[in-house]
Amino acid sequence: MQIAALPQDGALPSGSTMDYRQKVAALYLLGFFIDLINMFITSAAYPGIGRALGASVSQLGWISTAYIIGLTIVIPASAPLAAYYGSKRIFISSLLMFLLASMAAGQAGSIDALIAWRALQGLGGGLQIPLGQSMAYRLYRPAERPGLSSVIMLVGLLAPALSPALGGLIVDQLSWRAIFYLNLPLAALALLLAVCWLHADPPRSAPREATPLLNLRLLAEPLLRTSMLMYLLVPGVFMGVSLLATLYLQELLGMTASNAGGLMLPWAIASFGAIALTGKSYRRVGPKPLLIAGALLQAAGVLMLIWVTSEGQLPRLALAYALMGFGGGLCSSTAQATAFLRTPDAQLSQASAVWNINRQLGFCLGVTLASALLELLLAAHHVTATDRAAMPVFHLCFALAAALVVLPLALCLRIDNRAVLHHLETTK
Repeated sequence: MQIAALPQDGALPSGSTMDYRQKVAALYLLGFFIDLINMFITSAAYPGIGRALGASVSQLGWISTAYIIGLTIVIPASAPLAAYYGSKRIFISSLLMFLLASMAAGQAGSIDALIAWRALQGLGGGLQIPLGQSMAYRLYRPAERPGLSSVIMLVGLLAPALSPALGGLIVDQLSWRAIFYLNLPLAALALLLAVCWLHADPPRSAPREATPLLNLRLLAEPLLRTSMLMYLLVPGVFMGVSLLATLYLQELLGMTASNAGGLMLPWAIASFGAIALTGKSYRRVGPKPLLIAGALLQAAGVLMLIWVTSEGQLPRLALAYALMGFGGGLCSSTAQATAFLRTPDAQLSQASAVWNINRQLGFCLGVTLASALLELLLAAHHVTATDRAAMPVFHLCFALAAALVVLPLALCLRIDNRAVLHHLETTK
């Protein structure tokens, strides 16, 4: 039975559909998990890659940036490719590309080659998220989708929490190359399941009607625009801070990669608490106080890193990461809940594409700006990232990152909170 054969009213036919939709959802979640792992796990390997390939700080930043750029640029093309060639064929092709690029990344002999393979890795991984999501959501009734979304949110927290610690353990016990080889069994499993489980949907015999891939006119809506900027400058900046903190803790303070990666656990726990709080209080207090509190808490967590000057200050480090997790969780969940409040139903798919691209760009820009800033300041002070004298440089970077986090508060203060609460009340 093919996905296209599902009734328009969302009713599920009898037979194996229940089993099939669970398989599709599981396959999507596996692909989502693999993508998120690759976004976060490489941070633990930066020092080892830098020493092995003679890479500069900015080049290390491009290891993540290239992957995220690949993820981002392919998102708008996912729908037309699936419509023309079929979702199953594109999904399997993307997994093959991802698998081969992962193998090549593990064998890279230079930093330039590694960056190039990471970009190709991102192109393959970037198709899995929108395709898997659309295939899974199409099989669930609207009333059942919040349950699926909760599982997706859980995976979205587990991957960044576990992958840096796992990556640090792999680097400590094996090598940085094993980080990329870890993808091979996961991608191979996803590929096997896709071949065995997915039903082929017939491709179109003619190209789609010409339409813009991105509708940037949607940015004229103030709530969507403000939410996107908040996501860009709060969760996005954290990706850059994570790179800086990894180098700082391992290279200057002598912390092991596994211990540094383990700091994402308090971050994830605090993020989960913030997301739960947003769900309970959003309709009561509105977005403005949640966004303001989130930005201030994340800025406070970033600033706390300045007062960590030795490896033994783990409680202070854990608190810093917990503050960043709680603040970032408040901002990301509130921005997500606010972004589409006034978006017409007919434009939701286009708005979703713009939103997801902005999210990926936030992660990309955070890493790029942080690595470029650190390298510039290191050169200005004539020190290296492994020199103890570089500590003030890292501290200055943390202070500037904290300032960047609170920058969008001016826009938050302009949100008409009463109007948002009234809109929520009238659209129950």
